[in-house]
Amino acid sequence: MYRTGKNRGIIPVSVLASSDPVLRDSAVFGLLMDGPGAVTLRHDIHTDHLRRVVLDATGVIEDVLVPLEHACLSCAVREDAVPTIARLAHDGRWTHVLLALPVSAEPLPAARALAVESAPGGTLDHTRVATSLTVVDADTLQQDLFGDDTLVERGLELTADDERSVGEALAAQIEQADLVVTSGGESASATTSGLLDRLRGAGTRRVDGLHALSTGELADGAHSPTRAERRAHPLGAPVVTGSGRVPGDRSWTLELRSPLPFHPERLLDGIEELSSGGLRARGVFHVADRPGLACLWDGAGGQLAFADLGPWPDVCAGTTPHTRIVVVGVADDRQRLREAFHAALCTPEEAAAGVEWLWREDHLAPWLGARTV
Repeated sequence: MYRTGKNRGIIPVSVLASSDPVLRDSAVFGLLMDGPGAVTLRHDIHTDHLRRVVLDATGVIEDVLVPLEHACLSCAVREDAVPTIARLAHDGRWTHVLLALPVSAEPLPAARALAVESAPGGTLDHTRVATSLTVVDADTLQQDLFGDDTLVERGLELTADDERSVGEALAAQIEQADLVVTSGGESASATTSGLLDRLRGAGTRRVDGLHALSTGELADGAHSPTRAERRAHPLGAPVVTGSGRVPGDRSWTLELRSPLPFHPERLLDGIEELSSGGLRARGVFHVADRPGLACLWDGAGGQLAFADLGPWPDVCAGTTPHTRIVVVGVADDRQRLREAFHAALCTPEEAAAGVEWLWREDHLAPWLGARTV
C-alpha cells in the first residue's frame, strides 16, 4: 500500500528493453495482467517527437506526443521519464512502475539516470530501481546476434543516423540487463542458452518464457548501478569457460589477451580474419603508435567498431596497457582467431621502439581520429 508523508512506501521501478516491438509489448501486457498494482510508461521514437503512453491493467491512461528539442535521444527519454515516473509514483494508485524503452534502446543509460534521481534528495527519492531486464526471441537469437541485418533495414533505428546492426543492439541489451527473459518456445535450445549465459554478466539472471515473468520477481530485484557499469565496461566481458557444457551446446568463449600492442598496419591487414563470421567480440586494445591510449573493440552482427576511449589510466584504472578481447561464437573459428590475433601484435622488439612510432604514418586515423603527439 502506498503511504504519504515520512512513512510513504518506496516504489520499485523496473526498466524494460527489447529489440523486438512485439516482444516488448507482450512483456508489458503480461506484467500489467499479472497484478493490479503495475503501471507502464512506454516511449516510442518518431521523426520529430517522443510518444509517451501510460497504461495499466484498465487500459491507456495517457497518450501524449512530446517534441524532440535536441539531438540527444537518451537525454530526451530521461527528461520525460523522470518527471513522469515521479508523478506516477506519487499518484498512490500503483505499487510498481515499469519503464518500457524505445525498441533497440540500451537499458543502462535509463537505469543510470533513474538510480541517480532515486538517491536521497533526488527527484525520485521515493522510488528505487529494482530490475533492468531485456526480452529476447530464443528462436531467432542466433540469426539476430550474428546476422548482418541493420536496425535501419528492419525499421528499428532510434535516429536517422543510427547505423548499428541488430546484433550490436541486442548484445548490448543482454550484457547490460540484470535479468534476461527468453520467448519463443517452451525452452531455449542448448546453444541459445549457452550464448545467453556467456553474454550476460556475472550475478545476472535468466528466465525462460514470458509466462514465468512476474511483477513480484521484478520488484524483488535490487539493481546495482556499480555492477551494471562494470558489466557494460569494455573490460567487463565475462569469460565463461567450457564448450558444449550440455549436449548440443555449440557455444564457446575465447579470450584473446596480450601485454603487447597491436601493430597498426598488421591490425588493418588482419581485420577481416579477426571480425568475420558469427561473432560477438568486445574489449580494449592499444596500438604501438598511440602509447597510453585505450581503444575500444566492439563487434557484432557483421560490424566492428573502433573508438578512442582516452588515456589508459582514466579508462582502465589500476591496470597497465594491454590488449584483451573476449569473443563469443558458435562456429568453431577459434584457431583462426588465435592465429590472426597473434599475427597482428607487435613483436617485443617492435614494441620497444617506443616514441619512434609517433613519427611514422598514422594508418588508424580514419578509425581513431588524428594521432596527437
